[in-house]
Amino acid sequence: MLRVLLIGCLFLLSFAASARVSGPLEVDQPKAVRDLPDIRRSGELRVLINQSRNSSGEVKGQSIGIEYQRLRAFEHQLNSNNRNSRTIKLKLIPKPKDQLLAALRRGEGDMVAPGELLSVPRGSNLSASAEVRKDVSLVIVARKGNRQYRHLEDLSGRSLALPTGSVAGDAIRELNQQLMDRKKAPLIIEWVNPTLAVEDVLEMVHAGIFNLTAVELPIAERWAKVMPKLRVDRHMRLLEDGSMHWYTRRDMPMLSASIDRFIKSYHPSADQDAVFQRVYRRLYKVHYPLGRVERQRLERVRPVLQRHAKAQNFDWLMLAALAFKESTLNPSARGAGGAMGLMQVTPAAARSVGVSNIANLDNNVMASAKYLAMIRRNFFNSPQLNERERMAFILAGYNLGPQRVQSMRAEARRRGLNPNQWFFQVERVAMEQIGMGVVSYVNSVNKYFVAFDRERYLLEPK
Repeated sequence: MLRVLLIGCLFLLSFAASARVSGPLEVDQPKAVRDLPDIRRSGELRVLINQSRNSSGEVKGQSIGIEYQRLRAFEHQLNSNNRNSRTIKLKLIPKPKDQLLAALRRGEGDMVAPGELLSVPRGSNLSASAEVRKDVSLVIVARKGNRQYRHLEDLSGRSLALPTGSVAGDAIRELNQQLMDRKKAPLIIEWVNPTLAVEDVLEMVHAGIFNLTAVELPIAERWAKVMPKLRVDRHMRLLEDGSMHWYTRRDMPMLSASIDRFIKSYHPSADQDAVFQRVYRRLYKVHYPLGRVERQRLERVRPVLQRHAKAQNFDWLMLAALAFKESTLNPSARGAGGAMGLMQVTPAAARSVGVSNIANLDNNVMASAKYLAMIRRNFFNSPQLNERERMAFILAGYNLGPQRVQSMRAEARRRGLNPNQWFFQVERVAMEQIGMGVVSYVNSVNKYFVAFDRERYLLEPK
């Protein structure tokens, strides 16, 4: 009987663990520690970077990531002081922010450059560099026109959206303890899904999808330059004196010393955000999809979206998000290249799945759903893709052409990126090769889906 109970418990534990996993597990053996002489001999410095576009984005050879210019300057310094060894080149390894330090401990990289505040567990055998930036505050960010608060206590009972790995979580937990000691309701943290980095959460606050977030003040001020409806509440500070650092392992003293010498002498250029502002002001816009008019439009087309989503095994709210991106839910919309209707389908795409008369709403949605299903079936049907990433690849294929997306996956694999992950991995190849167009497209649809999914219970009839 005891053996049966143990087997049952093991089954439940393995099921619970697998239910939390969004994609295939990848298990790496710890790698040997390399200090600076080993790095020079290899000719490669492996830098674990926060996959956030704010930290490490690059568009068609131009840096928009806040850490890119600093890292390139560090590369230059390493090589200028190197007379006898091979030239060192940086290998940038993007990881989710909450996985960076664990990857460093395992030896998957030589250093970490997060571009944000990072919580370092005690006893982690990691070494923080000299301060990349000091006196960093964590502040509340809202949308202009929304209610303003004077004190942190006024946020009692409110909800804040935070990206995975945000250090604001610890600060809010401390604030919540103080609120509960005073018999007040705590703040509610809404941890967003891992497809959303800090810049995505800020954009969704800008659009009115999320009400509030908390973010490092330099990051908030940077994005407020391209999102004019953001309100940075500098007086609402969860943290006053945080410090941004790079990180190495403690058993790499020579690399650590070289990093410290560089940081103490480095001065960023005055126009380091010029490219960032030009790119994002033009291309990276999300609108509020749940206003009164938008809800009315969605309700009118809901039955047809649900019918064809069910027929092709899609979530109807994903089709709704795509329709909002393509036409703002307007069945009469006309676009470039002959695209028309709610889903902005072209006659050629409709013919490829055997549908005609796409001026008709039902046919328009049918053609789009069938075309999406064909892309999924012919190009992105691998069991190695989790469903969230599969849908992102399908959307990229819908926008750009699936063959082009497959070639980007091949290039990602060649560079050591994860070819089965669109967000922050294959999209990096897209940003570098063709710019922000398809990246912005997939991100926008994803954000509209998040917005709709948060109110699913209101959008679906009982």
